[in-house]
Amino acid sequence: MREKTNKVFPILSGTGPSLATVSGPVPRISSILIKPASAVCNLDCEYCFYLDREADPYAELPQRTMTLETLEKLVEGYLLYSYPQSVFAFQGGEPTLAGLKFFQALVEFQQHHGRNGQSVSNSIQTNGILLDREWCEFFRSYNFLVGLSLDGPEDVHDRYRYNKSGHRTWAKVVEAAELLRSTQVEFNVLCVISKANVGRARDLYSFFQRLGIKYLQFIPLAEFEPDGTPMPFTISAEEYGRFLCEVFDLWWPERRQRSIRFFENIAEALAGRRPGTCTMHASCDSYAVVEYNGDVYPCDFFVETAWKLGNIELDSWPEISRRQRRLRFAEKKAVPHAECAVCEYSNICHGGCPKLRHAQYGRFADLDWFCGSYKKIFARALPQLERDVRNILAARPRSD
Repeated sequence: MREKTNKVFPILSGTGPSLATVSGPVPRISSILIKPASAVCNLDCEYCFYLDREADPYAELPQRTMTLETLEKLVEGYLLYSYPQSVFAFQGGEPTLAGLKFFQALVEFQQHHGRNGQSVSNSIQTNGILLDREWCEFFRSYNFLVGLSLDGPEDVHDRYRYNKSGHRTWAKVVEAAELLRSTQVEFNVLCVISKANVGRARDLYSFFQRLGIKYLQFIPLAEFEPDGTPMPFTISAEEYGRFLCEVFDLWWPERRQRSIRFFENIAEALAGRRPGTCTMHASCDSYAVVEYNGDVYPCDFFVETAWKLGNIELDSWPEISRRQRRLRFAEKKAVPHAECAVCEYSNICHGGCPKLRHAQYGRFADLDWFCGSYKKIFARALPQLERDVRNILAARPRSD
C-alpha cells in the first residue's frame, strides 16, 4: 500500500524549469526536519495548524508513512552532504506513528552509511501518547533528544489537546514525562501559549517547576480565518509580551538551573552567536523539511506545492540546496517594513518569523503578529541579559 502511494503520487515530479538551480556559493542546509507520518496524528488538537489545511499537498491520502527504502535514501544522501556534522529532527503530525522499528532502522542506516569522524544527532518532537519503556530505552541508548508537547496544568492542557474520540490527554502526557525522566532520557517540554494559559504565567511556571522540567520552549499561538480574523485561541501581541515579561522575572533568579529557549536565544544573539531558533536568523535557509514521500520544502509552515524544492528520490542535496525557489524563500525574511528599518531591536529579531508575517493576510511584507511582544520583552530583558553575557565572556580564558 505504501509503495503504491509513492508511485502514483502526482506531486512526485522531476526538476523541470520551476526547480532551476543557481551557481556559486549558497547557504548550507544545516539540519533537516523529517515528517515520517506527514500530518497524520493520533490527536485532534483544536488549534493544530497542520490538520485540514487547504494547501496540504497530501490531503487526499489517508495513509502517509515513509517507507524504509525512502528512509535509507534520505539517510545516505544527507550524511554524505552534511559531513562532518549531521542533524536529523523528526516531527509530525505525530512521528511515533511510524513505529519503533522505523527508528531502529534509522539508527542502523546511520551507522551503516556514516563515516569515520562523523557526528550524528537525532531529535524527535512527540505528543507522548505512544511512549512506553521500550521507546524510552531506545531513546536513551541512542542519545535522542525528545521534545514533549505539554501545555501546562490539567485544565490548561486539556482545553485544546484531546484525542480523536474527544478524550483528554493530560494524564498520559504527564506519565510520559515521568517515564522519560525515570529512564534518563534527555527531554524538553514544548508549551503552546494560547488563550487557555497566556494569563497564567506564574501558574504555568510553578507547574513546570513542580514537574521537574529543566528545559522549556514556549510557542505563541496565532492562527487566522481566511478573512484574517484571529481564531478564538489566538493570543495578542500585548498578551504574549506580558506573559514573557512575567516568565522572565520568575526565571531570572534561577536561570542557571532552568533553560527557557527564547531567553537563551536572545543571549546567543547578544553574544554574537547564531541563535538556535531560525526566527532570529537574518534569512530563512538553515533547515529543510522532508515529507514522508521524500518531497523537500524550505519551511515547516510552508509545506505547499508552490514551495516544493525537489524530492530526495530524484535530486541530490547539493541540487536541492541550490534551488532558486529555496533562495527566494530565504529572502522573504528580508522583505522590508518601515517599522523594522528604524527599530532598535532589528539586529536581534531580523523581522520575526515569515509565517507570522504572512499568516493573517498572506503578505510577507507585514509585521510579525507578535512584533509588539518582542519589543516588550526586549525592553524588559536586554539590560540584564547584556550584563550577564558580558560577565560570562569576560570570565572565559583568552584563546591567545
